[in-house]
Amino acid sequence: MTIITRGERLVAIGASAGGPAALTAILSGLPQDFPAAVVIVQHVDARFAEGLANWLSRDSALPVRTAREGDRPIPGSVLLAATNDHLRLISSVRVGYTSEPSDQPYRPSVDVFFASVCTHWAGEAVGVLLTGMGRDGAQGLKTLRDKGHYTIAQDQATSTVYGMPKAAASLGAAVDILPLERIAPRLVDTFRHKT
Repeated sequence: MTIITRGERLVAIGASAGGPAALTAILSGLPQDFPAAVVIVQHVDARFAEGLANWLSRDSALPVRTAREGDRPIPGSVLLAATNDHLRLISSVRVGYTSEPSDQPYRPSVDVFFASVCTHWAGEAVGVLLTGMGRDGAQGLKTLRDKGHYTIAQDQATSTVYGMPKAAASLGAAVDILPLERIAPRLVDTFRHKT
């Protein structure tokens, strides 16, 4: 059995309306040797997830693909939630899908994934909540911050829809509220200064 060490790193990103363009901006700013795994939960119908992964790959130095049941988040790679079920960590080393909670209106849910990171991830995690309508991800980002993880919310000026990041800001869930163009450099700096 593979065990996550405290040195392993994860960037968990949630997005909705306006997310694909914001995700492209972030991924294009991460170098090929980025030392963390990236997992993205974007509100998108399962029919379009594969196409979105391919589209994001065009501007990313990191490989981007849809997450499959049992995949492991690997440093220097990007996994994208790919079904209408919720992506979550099912152990300290694997992701999987669940239909629960069935009453969650946002599918896949950012809150569900962020909560699973708090429960299962043994290494360092950074939570990032981007543009989107509604409140999905705000409570999960707060839970990540409360557990001592670094958290970022996109600012109002660069958000296409300032719903999800605004909800996070109102909860005090974000350590930093940043314009989109500063998020990738901040992620690079965060991991550069930690060994």
